[in-house]
Amino acid sequence: MYNRHVFKAVISALDEQAAVVLLGPRQIGKTTLALDVAGQRRSVYLDLEREADRRILVEPDLYLDELAGNLVILDEVQQMPDLFRNLRGQIDMRRRKGYRTGQFLLLGSASNVLLNQSAESLAGRVRYIEMPPLLLDEVGENRLNDLWLRGGFPDSFQAAHNRASLSWREDFIRTYLERDIPALGPRIPATTLRRFWTMLAHTQGGLLNASALAEGLGISGQTVGRYLDLLVDLMLVRRLTPWHENFGKRLIKSPKVYVRDSGLVHALLGLGSLEALLGHPVVGGSWEGFCIETLIAAAPSGTEAFFYRTSAGAELDLVLRLPDGSTWAIEIKRTTSPKVSRGFHLAIEDIGADRKLLVYAGDREVPGENGLRAMPLGRTLAALREA
Repeated sequence: MYNRHVFKAVISALDEQAAVVLLGPRQIGKTTLALDVAGQRRSVYLDLEREADRRILVEPDLYLDELAGNLVILDEVQQMPDLFRNLRGQIDMRRRKGYRTGQFLLLGSASNVLLNQSAESLAGRVRYIEMPPLLLDEVGENRLNDLWLRGGFPDSFQAAHNRASLSWREDFIRTYLERDIPALGPRIPATTLRRFWTMLAHTQGGLLNASALAEGLGISGQTVGRYLDLLVDLMLVRRLTPWHENFGKRLIKSPKVYVRDSGLVHALLGLGSLEALLGHPVVGGSWEGFCIETLIAAAPSGTEAFFYRTSAGAELDLVLRLPDGSTWAIEIKRTTSPKVSRGFHLAIEDIGADRKLLVYAGDREVPGENGLRAMPLGRTLAALREA
């Protein structure tokens, strides 16, 4: 068991809002965290993937009326989309009885499905929190390479050895392709979607080239967009958008695409050991994606994430605009030499960055020119936690 930072965020949200939606892919630890929350207050837990629990809610108001004042935890709530209309009435009824906060904790693994289902029905009554995989400051910096290789899904990370971890991730991918995605409705051949997912892993952190993907799969560009939207909605792929505020520059407009969990990148490519990873061409993109996911997860709630690239060569791997209005420019390199390119300096001038950071593979914090600071990943993560 690890102390998850998101636990405090969920507790705080329940103390301030009537309903909280906790989003994250399957097996990320949502249920474990929800049961930990349940241990701190009067609560009822229902798993809506179980037929018996769904039958309890055939007449939801009859059941939920008796639970006013209790926290009701509904797992995989997207399985019963019509329930959101009842939840709105339940929240309003409970408010009249004096129960204004901490009424419902809703868990789901398909972000857009849940957002669309809940946005209208629960407007002004709900807060959304995304649960990330295990993070470096949760498992300890001495486990950095294990976390990078195996990824942050708890069962994968905690496996007895690398071979068992890889087997778990291969089973996870197969289950998503053969069971979970078809259950959401899309009729996509599992072999085609796996090839698409693997192609994204091969080009980890590259600019989206829909025409090349379409040609490689023998499908249309529109179908590529549909496949990508699906994996983004399932929180398995990140589409990192370009910074778009320098209208006088010729900016790259295509998004960059990352398979979000580094362990899944390595499983899709058959990389089961650190040695195999370090000798593979994807090593740089994998490290970049791993760092980007870690830093976005550690940033304050409400932070916006971008990358920056111009046709003239100015480039930043990650730009974070924090809720306080400050802009952090971050370059990521898997090197022990704390040096950045001329393109980095051009880019920070273009965007007017307030903080300039290089995440590198060294173990010390090193000051550089023009306010640049080179930091190990763990120290950069800590700086974001303090922001």
